[in-house]
Amino acid sequence: SYYLSEFSSATKPPVYSIYNKKGKLQYLLEDNAELNKKLSNFKLPAKEFFSFKTEDGVELNAWMIKPEGFDANRKYPVLMMQYSGPESQEVLDKWEIGWEQYLAGKGYLVVCVDGRGTGARGEEFRKQPYMNLGKMESDDQIAAARYLGTLNYVDASRIAIWGWSYGGYISALSMSKSKLFKAGISVAPITHWKYYDTAFTERFMRMPKENPKGYSSSSPIDLADNLSGRLLLIHGTMDDNVHIQNSYEYADKLIQAGKQFDMFIYPNRDHSIRGGNARMHLYQMKFDFLEKNLK
Repeated sequence: SYYLSEFSSATKPPVYSIYNKKGKLQYLLEDNAELNKKLSNFKLPAKEFFSFKTEDGVELNAWMIKPEGFDANRKYPVLMMQYSGPESQEVLDKWEIGWEQYLAGKGYLVVCVDGRGTGARGEEFRKQPYMNLGKMESDDQIAAARYLGTLNYVDASRIAIWGWSYGGYISALSMSKSKLFKAGISVAPITHWKYYDTAFTERFMRMPKENPKGYSSSSPIDLADNLSGRLLLIHGTMDDNVHIQNSYEYADKLIQAGKQFDMFIYPNRDHSIRGGNARMHLYQMKFDFLEKNLK
């Protein structure tokens, strides 16, 4: 018997190896030595892992990427990124290079916080959002924004939040529950649980007739009147995971509430918004939105 091992960290690219059942190395598939050599020529912003306690005494795990040439005497704009979905985990010591490092190079402080309901923190922590998806997750992102605003090098008036799918849902919900966010980006969000598939929704929320309060209290649609900050709402017309009806209905509620917001629809693109130039276009639009609203 053998097993495949993948090991990486926030500073080390993956090493893939095959071991036998006794844990003895049998074959090194890839050690990414060439990549390590190339990376040595660059000064990449590193993740700094930390934890903090909310006002309710809940300890949350997080990471932070500081801007290039970080100066503790300056005040930086912050982008909070999160997914927040049940049993997920974004605060991981694993190899990733992406948009977050790019933003740090452009002068942003990028932060990720895993709130209640996420994984690897035990059963009690994981099950807390049961019957009330969105409440604790958004509460924890708001608490994180409040904590970040106390740091000497953070400009508390320039904090944004963004997410995709469940993360887009929490972004929109958080902006309707707090005035701490100057801006937010919500990609392919669930805006009311009645619009999402029953296999997922009813596992956590039960049926609407059993839990009407849970469905409405965690709905960005029902809280559209309270939206604070500038929102960029993005969705693909062919999304077969989170149907675009979520964004259409939410947009209409925001319009009826007199809320000004930005919206972009990607024709013939699914939940991943890929294909052709779509993904590059999406990230350029998100960056331009942040530059306009946080700088």
